[in-house]
Amino acid sequence: MLPPSIAGQGSLLPRAAQSRRAEREVKLSVRVLNKEVIVKSGAIPCLIELLKSENNNLRDLATAAVLTLSASTSSRPTIIASGAVPLLVQTLISGSIQGRVDAVTALFNLSNCAEKSNLTLSVEATRPLLTLLKESKKYSKFAEKATSLLEILSKSDEGLLSISETDGGILTLVETIEEGSLLSTEHAVSILYSLCRSCREKYREIILNEGPIPGLLLLTVDGSMIAQHKAHSLLDLLRDNSQTKREASQDLETIAYSIATKVDGRKKAEKTAKRLLQDMVKRNMELNMIRIQKRASSGSLKTPSTLLMPSM
Repeated sequence: MLPPSIAGQGSLLPRAAQSRRAEREVKLSVRVLNKEVIVKSGAIPCLIELLKSENNNLRDLATAAVLTLSASTSSRPTIIASGAVPLLVQTLISGSIQGRVDAVTALFNLSNCAEKSNLTLSVEATRPLLTLLKESKKYSKFAEKATSLLEILSKSDEGLLSISETDGGILTLVETIEEGSLLSTEHAVSILYSLCRSCREKYREIILNEGPIPGLLLLTVDGSMIAQHKAHSLLDLLRDNSQTKREASQDLETIAYSIATKVDGRKKAEKTAKRLLQDMVKRNMELNMIRIQKRASSGSLKTPSTLLMPSM
């Protein structure tokens, strides 16, 4: 049995008392009862009502409860069917820091529902996701979840537009490519590839202005198989169409490998080339930080900057 107030009873109590009681009982029910039992007992519709509450603390608490229940794969179809996704997006937009983080993890869990493989997210989720990603460690599990949700958004034209129009969004994805884990780099490069492929004329220079080349080159040798493929494909899209330039400029990974072969021989060339590319990424990140500081001090964060690496 669920606690009375969670099951929709206790309506005679004052509103504040109901909220306090509901908070205690949601905590107790999630902590004590088996997740599947909670869902089968009809808790989800009650939690949905709590997610709609104007009480921020209660809404954040309900988000935490949904997060806990969404860890059970068998519960995910019920949670999605209940209409929780748009309400979690609202928490992501306007909740507390903890509420927003919990909403991201809950949405990530729901996006991995086999029965509901095509999870739809509102483009309103784009800005808060990019903001949280910007403020997080790019190699963290949280960054993997945030970039996964952003990749879902990038599958629509509206999502791609929202990503491109979010101030600092593309730079955040470039930084994720440079600093992220295997999963977060895979998601980030997939998003930028989708963006550039959707309209190369519009997005090529915008992406290049954030200095992605060193990170992409490193990804071609040090990423997952999917990331390597997407990095090569994105580099092709970012290259200048000029045949003269293409003939006059070798790929930097080829140059790095050639240098490494001469320095350490063929047996150690791959490891040395990877280290050279890593050094290039580190230097590029330092230059990016200097550029950001200059743009911030001048009050022109959206002013295009010059490309830090040669065109490919």
